[in-house]
Amino acid sequence: MSPSAVKASGVADAPDAGRWKALVFIALAQLMVVLDATIVNIALPSAQQDLGISDGNRQWVVTAYALAFGGLLLFGGRIADLWGRKRTFVLGLGGFAVASALGGAATNEAMMFGSRALQGVFGALLAPAALSLLAVMFTDAKERAKAFGIYGAIAGGGGAVGLILGGFLTEYLNWRWTFFVNIPFAIVAAAGAYLVIREPEGGRNRSPLDIPGVILSTLGLVALVYGFTRAESNGWSDAVTVGMFVASAVLLLAFVVVESRVKAPLLPLRVVTERNRGGVYLSLGLAIIAMFGLFLFLTYYLQVVKGYTPVKTGFAFLPMIAGMITGSTQIGTRLMTRVAPRLLMGPGFLVAAVGMLFLTQLEVETSYAGVLLPGMLLLGLGMGTAFMPAMSLATTGVEPRDAGVASAMVNTSQQVGGAIGTALLNTIAASATTSYIADHIGGASSRSQQQLVQLQGQVQGYTSAIWFAVGILVVAAAIALTLVNAGRPGSGNAVAGSGAGDGAEDELRVPVVAH
Repeated sequence: MSPSAVKASGVADAPDAGRWKALVFIALAQLMVVLDATIVNIALPSAQQDLGISDGNRQWVVTAYALAFGGLLLFGGRIADLWGRKRTFVLGLGGFAVASALGGAATNEAMMFGSRALQGVFGALLAPAALSLLAVMFTDAKERAKAFGIYGAIAGGGGAVGLILGGFLTEYLNWRWTFFVNIPFAIVAAAGAYLVIREPEGGRNRSPLDIPGVILSTLGLVALVYGFTRAESNGWSDAVTVGMFVASAVLLLAFVVVESRVKAPLLPLRVVTERNRGGVYLSLGLAIIAMFGLFLFLTYYLQVVKGYTPVKTGFAFLPMIAGMITGSTQIGTRLMTRVAPRLLMGPGFLVAAVGMLFLTQLEVETSYAGVLLPGMLLLGLGMGTAFMPAMSLATTGVEPRDAGVASAMVNTSQQVGGAIGTALLNTIAASATTSYIADHIGGASSRSQQQLVQLQGQVQGYTSAIWFAVGILVVAAAIALTLVNAGRPGSGNAVAGSGAGDGAEDELRVPVVAH
């Protein structure tokens, strides 16, 4: 139904008056989830020592969360469509708070790993519910631009904020507070959401749950994420790593076959085969590959090579946060209703690639102001500009009954992209470092010269991987410019319809708002 038809029929009412208050609590919940992705990394060395976690097992603090979160996202999105987004959102917040309390109170590694997996389970409910609530509550093009500008800034910059907060909490309190800090976030967001969010009527998908689809997608995504995680520590030729990739390919192929045949699929293929959404999922996933790897390298560069404290490292990322907020809320929001999304996404990814190019010039003695500052500013500015229209377009035009699962696909592309980026770029960096040290260590006669070669080797590894990240961002820009063909919002050809797989364009569907 076209917007004019909705208006003429008198079915739609004015948008919910509490939608902007609701945005505050949705954004707070999103900030908590994104913070958690990086805040724990800063605290990991201290937690490992306190709980007696071995070097071989410490990766499970991160991996347990990633497997549960990445594997259950599609299921979480479908549950949001089935139960209602508000209910799922509040349940996800409550569960995440309980899991965080268990993590902060952990007395051994089993309790820590279990709490992290539980965080991932409830995060998989929370993240798609939050994004789909925005999708169905903000239907006016200009308001949608502002709402997704705020959401995009948080989604992009929250990880860097986590590094600052994690540094403060670890350095001045202790690692347990990196878990406990989630509890007030969750309580405030859940209470606020319960009181102010009014979900539009008629948007639920009450079809029976696709159990085969749930099992195949969960196992397939878990195998994929674990494959990349294991590749990082055991290498790409490891038998288990290869086995995980093969299993993932078989399971996900079977999932696609099942989804094309069942009456009520977990992931209706119309959601991903529409060229605009497909282009967003693919380009966003590639951009996250580049960005997550960079976070890791810059953190190690600043702390190991430059000798920064955790707090100082966190503050060093502030220009990236400022760039993301500016790109998302000032450039993206102001231009989103005036130009087609691809003209923000493509150039945004290219500006981020230029920022990455600055960072390929890193050396042991590189000055922060000369290379890191402009590089991070441009990277943040480009990512912020691209993220906001990408987040909005991924849920624009989707039928209300599919909003949860469409939102889950955004999070899935980010989660899988993060796992791939960390493993792939880490492997490239490690290989370049080993090669550099082998070639240069022979000429180092003193201990100090050997230490310098070791540091130079690490930096060589980082810059080699960052060159790959530049190329990945250029590919993401090309995909966005090629596949995304939606016009500017409100132009009448804003986005292709949910049922289209051929790129045919129609008008934006407007969910009916409840009295």
